[in-house]
Parts: sequence; structure tokens; C-alpha cells
Amino acid sequence: MREAERESTQLSTDTTPSLDVVFDLLSNHRRRYVLYFLYDRPDGVATLEEVTDNVVAFENREEGSELVSEIDRQKLEIRTELQHVHVPKLEDSGVLEYDRRSETVRYWTQPTLEEWLEHAYHKEFA
Repeated sequence: MREAERESTQLSTDTTPSLDVVFDLLSNHRRRYVLYFLYDRPDGVATLEEVTDNVVAFENREEGSELVSEIDRQKLEIRTELQHVHVPKLEDSGVLEYDRRSETVRYWTQPTLEEWLEHAYHKEFA
């Protein structure tokens, strides 16, 4: 995970999510992968396509290479699930903002979430 401090242009939301919300958000591996990726970006901004590609990469990290057609199918499935399930849930919790016109996702810093996110990352990938 990121070692350097986030740029000062990054804003944080006024409310801190409860532990129930934090653990609910982190309970799904695809939401964790979205958050790992966005948290590591200096500005916390990415397109939905970039987010999808990185979730696919996280999921295929240990599985090795697959056929291109299988990866394309997986990518379509993940993008659909992200767009209709996980991104709206993260947006509703105040953790990120999704601009549907530009298909851009912006992560808003959440110190409580980030503490547990870093712990989850190290447990999952260290």
C-alpha cells in the first residue's frame, strides 16, 4: 500500500463511517480491490475502466494467465457488478463519488476506513 502521504488537494468527507459500515464495505473482495487501487492513487481518481482492469488484475493475481476470451468475459462481469452494486454502495457510504457521465470515480479519504483497509491489504497480500 502507499507509503507517502496523500496530496493536500485530496478532500475528506465530514462524517466518519461507523465500524459497521467500514467492515461491511471491506467484507466483499471486489470492494476491497476497488479501495486498494483508489487508495494507492495520488489523487484518488480513476475511470471505471481503470478500476475494472485493476480488479481483474487483483483477481487473477494468483490464478495465472487465462484465455483472452475468458478474461474479457470476466472483465464484463466485474464491470457490470462494480457499476451496479459495489460503486453505488461505496458512493452511498460517502467513501467515493461516481460521475456517471465521465465514468470517473473519486475516492474521498476516510482515516478510519484506511486504517482497516491497510490491515486487510497486508493480511490478504503480504
